[in-house]
Amino acid sequence: MEIIVGIDVSKDRLDVHVLPSGEAFSVENDHAGVEDLVRRLAALSPAVVGLESTGSFERLAVAALAGAGLAIVVVNPAQVRAYANALGKRAKTDPIDAAVIAAFIAATKPQLRPLRDAETEALAELVARRRQIVQMIVAEENRARTVIAKQAQKSIHRLLVALRRELASLDAGMDDHIRKSPVWRVNEKLLSSVPGVGPVVARSLIAEMPELGSLDRCQIAALAGLAPWTRQSGKWRGKSFIGGGRSHVRAALFMAALVAIRHNPVLKAFRDRLVEAGKPKIVAVVATMRKLLTILNAIVRDQKPWQKT
Repeated sequence: MEIIVGIDVSKDRLDVHVLPSGEAFSVENDHAGVEDLVRRLAALSPAVVGLESTGSFERLAVAALAGAGLAIVVVNPAQVRAYANALGKRAKTDPIDAAVIAAFIAATKPQLRPLRDAETEALAELVARRRQIVQMIVAEENRARTVIAKQAQKSIHRLLVALRRELASLDAGMDDHIRKSPVWRVNEKLLSSVPGVGPVVARSLIAEMPELGSLDRCQIAALAGLAPWTRQSGKWRGKSFIGGGRSHVRAALFMAALVAIRHNPVLKAFRDRLVEAGKPKIVAVVATMRKLLTILNAIVRDQKPWQKT
């Protein structure tokens, strides 16, 4: 019987549960603890090791385990919690969560996807940091519109100068990073050939959706959280929704779609047809995002730039 490992991740600790033996242990979430984790799991030769996505705390363990050649899957915490509720497990502790993660993987057998390599991970961190700096700039600009005191205005101005300098430095760093990879340079040029897609969106997709070009249109839409799911029962038909997936990719595509609706004749006509057919404007924008992603996926797959016809 294959061995499956579930790991609950917190800032300071990794709680581990092994199926089918039921063995459980914990290690510190630092370099020494992760080294111990890799040694113990390598001896077990598990079929798959699953961790919940926390946004950052799982990165050290994922990198070390993947580097040791273990099969890793990072699962959605909301799906794991829903699975626990379905099993009637209302208690929630880190060891219990680790056991639920292992059981969830055993039951659902999630698809294993190649993890981002070190260079792609580094680019993703630069993209994320740029996004944070832009958010800080917007926040300070909003404050500048409301403050009256001269000293406060000067403080905001000084901070904005520093933030804009840091933004320029990050953009230069990403330029250097992109230049290191011939594949990235080509893909950035291909993606940017689509009206509405600029360098920032192109780099976000390269860093945060490396699967682009390797999946079909349905799979790539689901990965971005743009595949609509329906709600119906008997004769009742509810509204369709999107959700899950990679929120930062979805945000980048949203901005690109808004620009494309104005400057890309193909996508503008697509969106206008939906609105004329009675679709709400936000629904038309989401559909445009999905079509844009499908186009970008095909461009990277075929290695051919945008063509209007």
